[in-house]
Amino acid sequence: MTAPGNAREALALVTDDFAELPFAGEPSDGDGPIDWPGYGRSRAAAAARSGEAESVVCGTGTVGGVRTVLVSFEFGFLGGSIGEGTGARVAAAHAHAREHRLPVTVLPATGGSRMHEGMRALVQLQRLAGESALTRAAGLPQLAVLRDPTTGGGWATLGAGADVVLALPGAQVGFAGSRVRPRDADPAAYTAESQLVHGHVDAVVPAAELRTVLGRWLALLTRPARGPVPPPYALGGTEPSASGREAVARARRPERPRAEAYLDEVFTERAELSGDRAGGTDPGTLCGFGRLPDGRTAAYAAQCGTATRPAGFRTAARLVRLAGRLGIPVLTLIDTPGAANDAEAERAGAGPAIAELFGAVAEARVPVTSLLIGEGGSGGALALAAPGRTWATPDAYFSVIAPELATAILKRPPEDADGTADLLRLCPEDLVALGVARGVVGARPEDASAPGRG
Repeated sequence: MTAPGNAREALALVTDDFAELPFAGEPSDGDGPIDWPGYGRSRAAAAARSGEAESVVCGTGTVGGVRTVLVSFEFGFLGGSIGEGTGARVAAAHAHAREHRLPVTVLPATGGSRMHEGMRALVQLQRLAGESALTRAAGLPQLAVLRDPTTGGGWATLGAGADVVLALPGAQVGFAGSRVRPRDADPAAYTAESQLVHGHVDAVVPAAELRTVLGRWLALLTRPARGPVPPPYALGGTEPSASGREAVARARRPERPRAEAYLDEVFTERAELSGDRAGGTDPGTLCGFGRLPDGRTAAYAAQCGTATRPAGFRTAARLVRLAGRLGIPVLTLIDTPGAANDAEAERAGAGPAIAELFGAVAEARVPVTSLLIGEGGSGGALALAAPGRTWATPDAYFSVIAPELATAILKRPPEDADGTADLLRLCPEDLVALGVARGVVGARPEDASAPGRG
């Protein structure tokens, strides 16, 4: 299946029952707000070629069983440029979404603001951003599917401003269009694939898979679970550790169950967010939304046992805030030796990123459940822990600092690390006694069908 060539083809790619919204506004007469010579003729010619009255087609359709407002750009109408007519139609579409409690899905293909209308066109970006903010405040999800090209203000508002950003393969994506970039600019930087690598797009989806993927996202973001997520059952050993040094050794075993195993146990289906929207990704932090066995949705942020990088903390904060806006409870899985502490991590803002996640969890509008499944190394682990709703598996530990680092700070010989581990009281049972954890989870009972326990 090839990429859609126009607005209607893009709509047909994702839905079979598109119904266009009526629009009462009339196209501007003459040469527009700044009397651009020949603008009226250009509009008429664009309408004749494309069959559309403006650069955007707005309506509703069902995708994955979910009714959504759809906004599809027509690149054949003056390069999909954004003018006053575009802004009016998109504003009406958002108003319809808020009135009928529908998510908004945008399929942009645009070169940016319409120069024929001057600043009256450029300020439409403020209008689009304002409408998006109102829809966000109403607790409705917004998704974008980037087509070729998505540049300029369309990318910087409706595209990059969406909660979930998908893109078609090979789509040109960037703030700078092809005719306004530096001559020596690397063209590969202005692609959907590059935006994915650098944390600005969640997934690049082939056209043949788009309807399924978009439908999955819409279903997940509109069916929140009720109440907090129960902590998952333990998948590894269930006997308590005899000492701090044993707890550390068990948590560091390569064969210990990791985040992927727990997520597969809890969710029947998942869709992942990717990137911190600030230029980075962290493959050691998994964030997204998943379907529970009852069909409802919970969000998750899970560490995979590696040192968490700034992008990982920022992505997790993004996840928690998005889940809060949509009323979706959150499950976090803690498993990291600590925050990455190399020079690159410092330059990327490790401290501010950790602070951002601490704040997101503290301010969460929905219940956050946390399970310590392995190593809990200092603040890099604690940032993902919900105060008052953190549990631990038997093969885990949580410590103010790794025993080896504590030993070094205390200027003791390295061989004292095992003894230091005992002094730190980092075993799961110690965490319960200290009031840090609510309990130690056990294995799933033979007759249990739920993903966890409260």
